[in-house]
Amino acid sequence: MFGAMELRPKFSESEIRASVARLGREISDAYRDERLILIGVLKGAFVFLADLVRELTIDCEIDFIRARSYGSDTVSSGRVQILKDIELDVRGRHVVVVEDIADTGLTLGMVVARLEMASPASVKRCALLVREGAAPPEFAGFTIPPGFVVGYGVDYAERYRGLRDIRVLVENSGA
Repeated sequence: MFGAMELRPKFSESEIRASVARLGREISDAYRDERLILIGVLKGAFVFLADLVRELTIDCEIDFIRARSYGSDTVSSGRVQILKDIELDVRGRHVVVVEDIADTGLTLGMVVARLEMASPASVKRCALLVREGAAPPEFAGFTIPPGFVVGYGVDYAERYRGLRDIRVLVENSGA
């Protein structure tokens, strides 16, 4: 857990907007002739997903799954819990799972495996942030080094989701 914390800028609001616009174009091009379903992984992806949908030039349906592996800590627990499942029928449909950050791959792997059991036409992944060394999703925003980030929907113990930019959370030594 962090004691005194400092938030250091990582990606500005304008950098995020440009990346989300690029991802919107890439997804729109990839699914130009398909009926797409976007599935947001709650809670962290809700801001990203809302902005991403507005950048798409194709129609899509939206659903959510809630999964977590962090709780209130800064490292993954190593266990993924599904707290809310999807409601749409994905059978025979193209699906893009939208996540805030692809880190250990545990959460996204569990969500994709769960969806594949429902026989979709395809399942691809989209993450705004991808940790260095993590398996890259098909649609990726920024690559980030080790460290805990917050903002733009990403939280630490339910704090900092409303920041318009992304910042690195650093423990302040109190010096």
